[in-house]
Amino acid sequence: MRDARRPIRLAYFAHDWGDAAIKRRVAGFARDGIDVAGFASYRTDLARPDWVVTDLGRTYDNGYLHRVRAVLQGAKKAQVPALADADLIVARNLDMLLTALLARRRARLSTPVIYECLDIHRLVARRDRIGALFRAIERRALRHCVGHWVSSPAFLSAHFERYYPDAGGAQVLENRLQTRIGPRPDDVTDKSSKLRIGWFGNLRCARSLKLLCSLSKQFEGRVEVILRGYPAEAELPDFHQIIAAHPNLTYGGRYRWPDELAALYAQVDMVWAGDFMDAGLNSQWLLPNRLYEGGWYGCPPIAPASSQTGQWISGHASGIVIKEPLERTLPSVVSRILEDRSLVHKARQTLLELPDEVFVEPIGTLRMLVDAAITQDPPPTQTASSEQTTSSIASSV
Repeated sequence: MRDARRPIRLAYFAHDWGDAAIKRRVAGFARDGIDVAGFASYRTDLARPDWVVTDLGRTYDNGYLHRVRAVLQGAKKAQVPALADADLIVARNLDMLLTALLARRRARLSTPVIYECLDIHRLVARRDRIGALFRAIERRALRHCVGHWVSSPAFLSAHFERYYPDAGGAQVLENRLQTRIGPRPDDVTDKSSKLRIGWFGNLRCARSLKLLCSLSKQFEGRVEVILRGYPAEAELPDFHQIIAAHPNLTYGGRYRWPDELAALYAQVDMVWAGDFMDAGLNSQWLLPNRLYEGGWYGCPPIAPASSQTGQWISGHASGIVIKEPLERTLPSVVSRILEDRSLVHKARQTLLELPDEVFVEPIGTLRMLVDAAITQDPPPTQTASSEQTTSSIASSV
């Protein structure tokens, strides 16, 4: 039994210690008074993180065969006292869950495990024998967990409740900010004579890039597209050549999170929040970080109306949602905005008037979920931060 006089100790298995989302989660645990011992891989040659971590080795985007070896090797490397001392194990994504379960088994521990699922991988979502195989692996792993946390309610309705209806302990834990990152803007004035659209974060969607390139060309001199973040070479192999061919579309490289967020969102009027990398599957269900980061700084998002992101925007009356075919409707709505900037002003004003909790996770949220996982008592019912508002000024084209 855990000594109530000492802090909760948590072992956190993560796929990339350099990922900003990983840093946010670790910061959230620390904010709620939880001691974190990390067990993490890395994707690039980044400096060691500023939190305690056991290096599980390097992995690669879409390197599936290598990742199988990484699971086996990672489970061996995780045999350290910090794992045995943990009150709870949280594993982010399926490969890290398998690593954590194997490490726990080898150490002969009974520590409760939480599966944190931030994306439904295409291999697990496939509707063929390969998908069925990966779901069988996920189903078996879930049997050894006391619960699972997801970042979007659509992940539950479209995947977990569909394939694993008996899996208990589900919680929606949106990708909200962990702390208030500087003051929020207090005005809705135009930032420039041009309409500036930003695409920030993990740049991995070929269709999004094509749509934004088309806008920059069609509205040359009136629309500027600014990209910052990490371009996924596996999905966008010609990324830099495409950028060079479009003078009104610029890529400013990676950015420091959270240090550069204020300047990032201050330079754009709207943020692109669409994703089609796994169209009809994960891309349809997710809620991206841009909703919360951009929302905090009053930067309205644009997204497809049929997606979970589009439903979030409509529910909060806080941006622009567009219907298919986007190749036709996106230029149409941009043309309308250029003629009448009040569409952006209204959405921006609504964002700035929304409660902080829509974008920032309240202190104690993670502590409540961790306590519930350790004691295996369900946490009290919470009002979802994405609860829909009764009014709507979001534009639908």
